[in-house]
Order: sequence, then C-alpha cells, then structure tokens
Amino acid sequence: MSNTKKALFSVFLSFFIILFSVQVHTVSATSKVTISFVLLSKYSANLNIGDQINIVAITSNGKKPTWKSSNSSIASVDAYGKVTAKKAGTVKITAKIKDAEAYCTVTVNKTKISLNVTSASIERGEKLKLTATTSNNSVVTWKSSKKSIATVDQNGNVTGIKPGETIITATADKSSVTCKVKVKYPVITLDKTSITLYRGQKAQLSASVSSGIPPVWKSNKKSVAVVDENGTVTAVKNGTATITATVDGVSKSCQVVVQKPQIILSASGINLKKGTSTVITASVSSGNPPVWSSSNTKIATVDRNGKVTALKKGTAYIYAAEDGMKVRCTVHVTE
Repeated sequence: MSNTKKALFSVFLSFFIILFSVQVHTVSATSKVTISFVLLSKYSANLNIGDQINIVAITSNGKKPTWKSSNSSIASVDAYGKVTAKKAGTVKITAKIKDAEAYCTVTVNKTKISLNVTSASIERGEKLKLTATTSNNSVVTWKSSKKSIATVDQNGNVTGIKPGETIITATADKSSVTCKVKVKYPVITLDKTSITLYRGQKAQLSASVSSGIPPVWKSNKKSVAVVDENGTVTAVKNGTATITATVDGVSKSCQVVVQKPQIILSASGINLKKGTSTVITASVSSGNPPVWSSSNTKIATVDRNGKVTALKKGTAYIYAAEDGMKVRCTVHVTE
C-alpha cells in the first residue's frame, strides 16, 4: 500500500471511529449507544497456490476478531489474519466480533503449466529432456502412462524402453499438461544378404541398427550353419540356412549356402601287388581333409592319410569323402 493510500485509510478510519462513538440523548433517559464495526485492510485478493497474505482488521471494540475461511481447503486463515492459498477456487475470509463482521473475497488462481515439448519421437535407449514451467514455481511431478514403453524420472528425463506410444504427464497443484512420446521401431541394415561357405568356414555378419541396440542373431537351421551373439557364422554341413538379426521385432536376414566340395584324386585306378602300398592324394576345394575308406578291407586297406595297402588278390574301391561328396579309386590287387 502506498503512503497516500495509507494516509487516506487512516483519515477514513478516524472519521468512522468518531462518527459511531458519539452519545445519543433521549427525553426519558441518558444512555450511550455504540455502533459495532470491523474494518479490513483489503476486501478482495487474487493469489496463486502457495501464496500468503496478511489481512489487517480494525474493530470498534479494539479487540482481536475471530477469523474464519468459508473453505479452508481452498484458502486457510490463522488467528492473526494470515491467509494461505491452497488450491484453485474462491473463498470468503471473515473477521468477526460480537455484533459485527467483514469479509475479504480471495480468489486462488489455477496453476498454469507449460512444456518445452508436447510430442516427440525417440528410439529404444534414447533419452529426451522435458522441462515444465509453472505460473507459481510449484513442484512438478512426472508420470508415464505406459512405463513399458517409456519411463520418466522426477526431473523430466524420458527414456525409451520399447516401440510404442505413451503419454508423459507433468502435474503441479492438480493442473496437468501432457507430451505424447512415440518410441520408434529401429531400422536394421546387414552388410551381407547372402554368403557361400564350405563346411568349417566362417563369415562375419555386421548389423547397423538405428537405435544402437545390439541385435539378437539366430539360425533357422543349426545343422547347416550356426551364428554366435556377435554375428559370426560357422558352416556345419552342406545345405542352406537363413541367419536373422532382430531388434524389437524388426528383422533382417542373410542366406547362407554351405556348398558341397569338389574332390579330385591323384588316380582313378591303380594296380598293386599283394603286400605292397601306395599313397593316393586328394585335392578338396573346401580345404578340409577327406575321410578315407575301403569297400573291402580284406583286399585293400587305407589309412587317414590315403596310404593304400594291398592284402590279397581281388578288387576293392578306395573312397575319399567330404561333406556329402564322395569319389573313388579302383584298386586291383595281384599276386
């Protein structure tokens, strides 16, 4: 209140004290009649939630009035006229003495909240900072409608959990604003879409994922080719398998063909005398050593290195096999 207003209020108050304190004479008797009144320092006020004001009351009897709020949940008042705004609404704050009272109408404003972002798209693992501003600087609480999609902490930091949509709500003094957050599906790109291997060979697959989340690797035919958690593919046997990289339900695949090798023997037929030996060599395109066997070990045997030994007169077949491919050499044993 300015000095001029204070001076006018004092003059006004003095005038009423003098006016209502005069004696009134009657014909029959002499008596003193006093007019009771309560004067307030203000009769209306506009507050934000959490604000406090002091209302000063002057009474005709000089005593402290009794203070009361018409709705203490909106604004309360203590025994000394201190008013505290609690929630949006309008109340009457009344100061009362025996034969007089006066009130101040107090309007408590609804808290206004604004967000720096009202909609956003992020990926799993990505973070977003939300900032809320309130009209009365009150504390803001945060909540996500679907924590399985995205979470938010009490500082407004949003974290994407999995693809989908959720609503992030900022609340202060029962006023709320929202931000719609979409967690996007990732984009996956493989460096290869098809590879050809021989049994035992390895190949490295690399996946580029927009969210930066490592993919889960899987083979649909582990009997043909397997893949580890790092995308390393190992050929097991001839055939075709599909290797898949998956993140959040999005997949990309690579076809793996494990081909049969070519085997070329150093001889397609040999003649041996009983008790003699020779070595047959095999050139295998896969680089893997062949498995050697004999059709009749009573006539001729063969060891793991392709060494053939003639045992008795007759004919036998010496086989070199590798991953589904098999070739033979005919061995004639003579006396």
